[in-house]
Amino acid sequence: MAIHFYCQQVKNPLSQKRRWKSWIKETILAEGKTLGNISYIFCTDDALLEINQQFLQHDTYTDIITFDYSEENAVSGEIYVSTERVKENASSFQVSFEQELSRVVIHGVLHLCGYKDKKKEDVQIMRRKEDIYISNLNLISSQSKK
Repeated sequence: MAIHFYCQQVKNPLSQKRRWKSWIKETILAEGKTLGNISYIFCTDDALLEINQQFLQHDTYTDIITFDYSEENAVSGEIYVSTERVKENASSFQVSFEQELSRVVIHGVLHLCGYKDKKKEDVQIMRRKEDIYISNLNLISSQSKK
């Protein structure tokens, strides 16, 4: 079982892939799940818009679309991320690109773990979980710099 990162017409946004994979796996285990196969596909706004239109019948730009292929307790899926949208959102929210990317990356994992974000209370739970796991990534980052 593995985590893979792919880039379609965009520059690789990740440094230290091993650190990201470890963080994602730790998040899945903390949620009481096991790692299946997860593919992250980093792409352009236009590519993600096309997926949004074709598969979800939404005619809007988005930063992430998650396709859940999980079975039983094994977390598996495809997570498409628009790096252009992440960059724009980072600017809007006045955070670093890596911070916004980490939020989007873990957001997709949380969807695969069963969390939803359609209702207000679900969004609040999702945000709290994102914050917890982002702080774990920041901890890993600061420890690796020592």
